Amino acid sequence: MNVFVTGGAGYIGSVCVEELLNAGHQVTVYDNLTEGHRSAVDPRAKFVFAQPGGDGSLAQTVAAARPEAILHFAANALVGESMTNPGKYFQNNVCNGLQLLEAAVQARVKKFVFSSTCATYGPPERVPITEDLPQRPINPYGESKLMFERMLHWYREIHGLEFVAFRYFNAAGASERFGEHHRIESHLIPNVLKVPLGQASHCEIFGTDYPTPDGTCIRDYIHIIDLAQAHILALAPGKAGFYNLGNGDGYSVRQVIQTCEQVTGKKIPAVEKPRRPGDPPKLVAGADKAIRELGWKPKYPKLIDIVSTAWNWHKKNPNGYSD
Repeated sequence: MNVFVTGGAGYIGSVCVEELLNAGHQVTVYDNLTEGHRSAVDPRAKFVFAQPGGDGSLAQTVAAARPEAILHFAANALVGESMTNPGKYFQNNVCNGLQLLEAAVQARVKKFVFSSTCATYGPPERVPITEDLPQRPINPYGESKLMFERMLHWYREIHGLEFVAFRYFNAAGASERFGEHHRIESHLIPNVLKVPLGQASHCEIFGTDYPTPDGTCIRDYIHIIDLAQAHILALAPGKAGFYNLGNGDGYSVRQVIQTCEQVTGKKIPAVEKPRRPGDPPKLVAGADKAIRELGWKPKYPKLIDIVSTAWNWHKKNPNGYSD
């Protein structure tokens, strides 16, 4: 299949591009490299350096690529930044996303796969979180993703655009070639691994008084390759709808630090700090729908395997991507 991938130079997009190519698909990557890295793009893919604008160039690029499917990863995704600069998030995640939807319709694309987020749910009524729970985002980032989900619904109703929207939980780990390098790193595992890499003296724990077994937040981690495989399964004709992607198992911040110590063989000091506003005690996915309807089966559900692949990549690439 000929696939057009936005944000294919980013962390999740780069591994998905690699897995698509390994599965025999043709891939065009579209990225402006504000968050991604040119060296994170698999050389087997065609790369287009550009960003949406009012000149119709995105529609022209999509038309020229003649894709059968679009995988849409490109987005701004820092919750804290969205609370101080909401316009950036609505412009990129919603307005630019609308340009992509229009381009997809004009090019008669048959399938659209969207990278959404569990942030659309807001504080959940219960865990594990299932797709039927109310969506009540508490920040502009989650709101922008939910707005795009609603747009997808209407483009299916009006234009017949078949879509799958994946609500991610915590993507982590690495393939052998591609891993996690954000210019502003907010994710727990890479920040913890900075200590054994010699790039930080300690990691930080935000909140130790949550109603959890060890007092720290619990989160669901999903291996990046398992995430990519779900996107490949979503390309099958007739697969459509909203799906959570996670392992259904939660790990606390202290458990993540302990696992990083076990994998690296090094002691990792932690500094305890107050809670961050808006951090729920526990976020765990109910991914039964993806398993049942898409035939998805995670290969790396254990935290130690996720951390091990991340550590292997960071050891080989201690400063991330060269560009």
